[in-house]
Amino acid sequence: MTFISICIKTFFKYYDQLVALESKCPHIEVSFRWNDAFGKSGSFFYTSNTITISSIAYEKVCILFNIAALQSHLGTTHVSEGLNNDSALKLSAKYFSSAAGVFQALKHTASSAVGSHDLSSDMQNEVLNILQNLMLAQSQETFFLKATNDNMKEPIIAKIASQCEEYYADVLRQLQVIKSYLDKEWLTIVSVKQAAFHGIAEYFQSIACHQNKDFGEQITRLQKAVDCFKGAESRGTLSFSQTFKEYLNKANVALEEAKKDNDFIYHAKVPEYKSLQSFGRAQLAKPIAVPERFFPNSTDMFEKLLPLGVQQAVQKLELKKQEIVNSEVASLRELTQTLNAVLVSLNLPAAIEDSSGHEVPKSLIDKSNAVKAKGGVDVIQRLINELPELLQRNKEILDENERALNTEEESDDSLRAQFKERWNRTPSSKLNHNWKEHISKYRSILHNAIEADNKVKTKFATHFQKMQLLSTATPSALAAAIPSGASGGSSHQNSPVVSQLRSLMSNVEALKNEREVIESELKNMTFNDMKNKFLSALVKDGAINELALSTEALGEVYGPLQKQIRDSKERQERLIEDIQRSNTEFLKLKGNASSGSNERETFLTELAAAHDAYQELLSNLEEGTKFYNDLTQLLVNLQNKIEDFCFARKAEREELCKDLQNEIVSRSNPPPPSTPAYHTDEQPKPPRPPPPTAPQPMTSGPTVQPQVYPFSQPQPQPQPYAANPYQPQQYYYPPPPL
Repeated sequence: MTFISICIKTFFKYYDQLVALESKCPHIEVSFRWNDAFGKSGSFFYTSNTITISSIAYEKVCILFNIAALQSHLGTTHVSEGLNNDSALKLSAKYFSSAAGVFQALKHTASSAVGSHDLSSDMQNEVLNILQNLMLAQSQETFFLKATNDNMKEPIIAKIASQCEEYYADVLRQLQVIKSYLDKEWLTIVSVKQAAFHGIAEYFQSIACHQNKDFGEQITRLQKAVDCFKGAESRGTLSFSQTFKEYLNKANVALEEAKKDNDFIYHAKVPEYKSLQSFGRAQLAKPIAVPERFFPNSTDMFEKLLPLGVQQAVQKLELKKQEIVNSEVASLRELTQTLNAVLVSLNLPAAIEDSSGHEVPKSLIDKSNAVKAKGGVDVIQRLINELPELLQRNKEILDENERALNTEEESDDSLRAQFKERWNRTPSSKLNHNWKEHISKYRSILHNAIEADNKVKTKFATHFQKMQLLSTATPSALAAAIPSGASGGSSHQNSPVVSQLRSLMSNVEALKNEREVIESELKNMTFNDMKNKFLSALVKDGAINELALSTEALGEVYGPLQKQIRDSKERQERLIEDIQRSNTEFLKLKGNASSGSNERETFLTELAAAHDAYQELLSNLEEGTKFYNDLTQLLVNLQNKIEDFCFARKAEREELCKDLQNEIVSRSNPPPPSTPAYHTDEQPKPPRPPPPTAPQPMTSGPTVQPQVYPFSQPQPQPQPYAANPYQPQQYYYPPPPL
């Protein structure tokens, strides 16, 4: 990789970081210095063409200009390395077209980037337009070289060369208007190339005329080609390459032969050049647009840097998201609990599975296996036993925080009472008000958590025996524990009512499974990069309409899921109605049940309720454990901040006490009175003269220290890549960038 390639890659990375930084801190107060690429006056660091602006947008413009200039150098290098190398020519065309795209983009962004400042000469629209067309002309020229290497048909080569001539003609017209800005040699190179490519286009088109037997037009175009080559040679002998001379010789030879053949054989009329029709152009070189980022997947060095407004907007959005998730999850669970309660009250689906009155219904065996798979009662007991320790840990941290604040406040009040108005620092009661509010809020949270823990313990005690049975008993032990009932239910198993209830139970399970999926999606749903949306709004409008953006984002993400929850609720209401109606018919079919059957159904109902309570308690306890652990982290962070506050107040208190004590000591020990003159015969000594001072520098002018800012060196100039594109030793190379 060449030095210039490394430089371009570095510029790409730097530009990408500027893009990232601008979106977060558009008004950063950092000065960026730019030296006019075409400035020639003044010293190296300070020229009359230097501009300093505190704007990331302007720095982006300057970096893009550097990128385009270096791309033009790379384009020149690849052409010089291989005129007959297809890969080198393709790379050269790509670099020139990319540079043209950059200059085209700068025409639209440079003016807005400088604001109220004046543009440097290299950023003027007229200069940028010249540079864009010059890059396109050189890119088109590489296509011409490749076309000749590939031995393409003469009419096609003529059209490609004609487009080269058109690009160079545009550059030439503009250079003649503002030629004072740029190197005079540019004008010579461009004018030679414009005339030479006009001659090349006419030469290749003359060959096409010969092939089409248009002998008169052939002679006219050859004569025009010879005139163009001679004109190019007269404009700049040094810039007229050997290859151009070869084309001139070819055109002269072809013209003499064509005239001789026409005089002796064809006798075709030779038309005037003005009467000939244009043979068209083939525009192959086009600007390549500047990407938003050159390396889209590169690491953002400022990833965690966000403006305060964006941080606050993200935090508010996260709170709203959590509120929606908690509310919808609670709604889903409440619906499921209601459905389970209805099924338990009706002893479903056990009632339709209990055909013999002695065997364990299949649904209860499944519920027992589910309880065992999750650890049974021991898991619930272990989680409940851990709650007091987790609670006590958080209470101790909270008590310690409150004790530290109270101790610091009491010390401040005591010293204020002692020193009265001389204790002139802000009272602790005002400074620690927010901390105490946080502590009060967390105490309220802990109080609510204690109440929730008690409810969990009460529910566990209520269903403990049946949970224990489900988690430990084998199917045979479970069957022995369930009271026997009257048989004869098997005669109803094939009735339409039982089939209907079975279908409804399947719908219940499907509904529960759907809700588990919805709950999982609610908890795992993410937003599509809201930070960037907030940043874009801040850059565009100067403020963030957090409410509108958050509402829109939340609606897009959670709207479909909320609709599913509403649909699920409506389906449940219809499902419960169908279950109750079918169960009524089922009870009529069974007739009056015996006392044994009632006792059995009650026991089965309690087992089903214990299973549902187990699932609910396990979920609540897992969430409770996570809640206490998360709360511990929050309280530790609060404790660190309070400790920092108390330490700072202590240091301030000690410093103030020291100052007050020194003041008291100085007042209690006044200095002794001065001795009268008549008490001594000694004459007072004259005061010592001041020490000699070092000679000061002359102030005829300010001393300027050289200062180097990022990318403040003279910028490389985009160059026409060759005065003689076919003889590399005659290339025009600008001084390398420093």
